[in-house]
Amino acid sequence: MNLVRLGMAVRALRRHRGWRQVDLARRARVSQQTISRLERGSAGSASLSLTARVIETLEADLDLVVRWRGGGLDRILDERHAALAGVAAARLARAGWEVVAEVSYSEYGERGSIDLLGIDAAAGTLVVVEVKTELLSIEATLRKHDEKCRLASRIVRARFGRAGPWRVCAVLVLPDTGASRRHVRAHAAILDRTYPLRGREATAWLRDPARIAVRGAIVFLPLTHGTGGGRPKATPHRVRVAATASNRAQAAAGHGPATRLDPNYHARGE
Repeated sequence: MNLVRLGMAVRALRRHRGWRQVDLARRARVSQQTISRLERGSAGSASLSLTARVIETLEADLDLVVRWRGGGLDRILDERHAALAGVAAARLARAGWEVVAEVSYSEYGERGSIDLLGIDAAAGTLVVVEVKTELLSIEATLRKHDEKCRLASRIVRARFGRAGPWRVCAVLVLPDTGASRRHVRAHAAILDRTYPLRGREATAWLRDPARIAVRGAIVFLPLTHGTGGGRPKATPHRVRVAATASNRAQAAAGHGPATRLDPNYHARGE
């Protein structure tokens, strides 16, 4: 992240709105000194969540770029997203939806791509599926998902020649991990407004969307290449080292790979 450029962007957007530093600080619920540090290019002392909150207050998006071995990182990230999207697509198809993946759009300056678009002509319902391997920014996710839902009927009419009328529903797909569930519970007051259904209720609705009028749902799915039900036995991205007599001895001495038998396992960041 280029901290100097970030600071210049914050200052420019703040001035564009006619705000003083104290005005932005009050709206973002931070101190004026924090805004001053950000604008001077000293954002390194601020937490990422705090910096993101300031950027979102300015109605902008904060994009962090991590580079690793050329396109290697993109390949790793895409594999996880594609795996989760594949499970979601299979579930929708089994429930009777016509599924279209990666539906791009450009409408009046709003651009993006719908991860999965489900069409149930009999029920007159469209489901706009947003797939997230990690729920990093709730505000940005809600804002972009709302945009896609708002444009869905127009996209289906223009791309597929189906005029509707359509009822549009939002489905947020997350990996079935403890971290995802804890994050959703912690922000339930916000998420419930857009995604009121969970668990079996969400599954039942997807099988029969004409039964009740629903605004949206959150669905937790296993992050695997298969489509079987249930939770994965282990968090997919957790690294475990096989416990052998050799590495147990090394871990106890503070050397070599840490395992779960090592009391300092978590402190060592594995």
